[in-house]
Amino acid sequence: MDYRRQGAPGAETSERTALGPEKKTSSIVEKFESLFAQTRPAFEQERVFQRARKLAVSTIVGLGKRTISGMLCAGAEHFQDWTAAYRVFSSERIDKQALFAPARKAVVEGLKDNEPLTVIYDDTIVRKRGRKVHGTGWKRDPLGPQFCNNFIWGQRFLQMSAALPDVDCPGRARGIPIDFIHAPSPAKPKKKDHPDLWQQYRKLQNQCRVTAVAAESLRQLRQQVEEERKIVCAVDGGFTNQTFFRDVPHNTVLVGRIRKDARLFAPPKETDKPQRGRKRWYGQPLPTPEEVRQDESVAWQQVEAYASGKRHQFEVKQMPAVRWKGSGDKTVQTVIIRPLAYRPRKGSRLLYRKPVYLLCTDQTMPLEMILQSYIWRWEIELNFRDEKTVMGVGQAQVRTAPSVESVPQLAVAAYAYLLLAGTAAKYDVLPRPKWQKSRPGERTTTQMMQNVFRSQLWNVAINGHKTHFVNRPPQKQTPFYSHNTLNYAACYAFK
Repeated sequence: MDYRRQGAPGAETSERTALGPEKKTSSIVEKFESLFAQTRPAFEQERVFQRARKLAVSTIVGLGKRTISGMLCAGAEHFQDWTAAYRVFSSERIDKQALFAPARKAVVEGLKDNEPLTVIYDDTIVRKRGRKVHGTGWKRDPLGPQFCNNFIWGQRFLQMSAALPDVDCPGRARGIPIDFIHAPSPAKPKKKDHPDLWQQYRKLQNQCRVTAVAAESLRQLRQQVEEERKIVCAVDGGFTNQTFFRDVPHNTVLVGRIRKDARLFAPPKETDKPQRGRKRWYGQPLPTPEEVRQDESVAWQQVEAYASGKRHQFEVKQMPAVRWKGSGDKTVQTVIIRPLAYRPRKGSRLLYRKPVYLLCTDQTMPLEMILQSYIWRWEIELNFRDEKTVMGVGQAQVRTAPSVESVPQLAVAAYAYLLLAGTAAKYDVLPRPKWQKSRPGERTTTQMMQNVFRSQLWNVAINGHKTHFVNRPPQKQTPFYSHNTLNYAACYAFK
């Protein structure tokens, strides 16, 4: 039945957009297009850039698996030749540094003049099944139980995210990926192979370690950012070692987590008398961080920082000048953070989390900045969750070395520009279902941005060409259902 001839409620073109009543809002799609257009230098040809741009948009709005064929179906190219899309990745036509350069530039422009750039490093494992996929191997499962070491078959990637402070909520920040590196382990030779192959393998082992790759990436970042801008790098305990902490670039501060039984020393005493042998790096042994935490003679200090949606008062202890074997001859400071008390539910008993022991390479850095920088480190864990669950990173079925690296990099870059567009644009998110309660001041999630992106992108096609599908409800219905058109139904169906 043709409702346009019958004069049904959906016959005339509706002036209502997918975001409800028409308001003065900016399009997140247009902001994403302007940001992704700056990645043009990453592609040698214009047609390659246009094809990659369409694949990046398809990664965001796709409704199924984020394979290359799924991206082509989301971009309405399922009846065309698909070989050109595969060659974008297999022929090494994407420059990784130029692909993430606009994201890094946008984060730096969002900072104040004297505000440091806070970056976060961490590695993640992407599960795979194929035994012939490049860079795959048996990896230790980080989500396995503590009493058993489980192993999974997958790939290891190293990511660097930059913390973009929220202008509306002081202390809150959002992690923006600015680099995504494939860090595979070298292939192990056989027992009967030549000793030179084994010597080369040992050398590649040191070069391919995640901490060595992260140290090289940090040196490249220091060259790309102006020298006046300080860089603060927050890492977890896996990166707090000699490889990462001894070769620190200029005007760069490292904040990492150390063990509670770490061996600390006092700086050596300076003397004018000539001494034989090399210069001493360490003085008298000092108490471990755990012993300092239990020492009641050392007073706790009150430090305020933003975490878990509000500002908290943390109690910390400081060891201002110590030497650690991982940092060599550099004097660092140690910060001990007392665990916060919390209740899982109302009426339950008071519980405590584990204490945290931090190491900072800058002795003059304020405690508030050290604590807040490390709290922002959790943003990269949220990035990993969104990249794997929302963006489908690792779902592409590719095997060659160029494709294994470039397909996830394009998906992560699309995710980064979606976050930047959703942060800069002004829009109204889709109203939540009745059973989902939102707190005032809660920040927009990645899934909310994705739903708004789909709604704005599909709004023209749905309202402009499929108006006879829109069925306006009667006026006597409640306002809660007044905007429940096909636009909302399509977005809510895949929420």
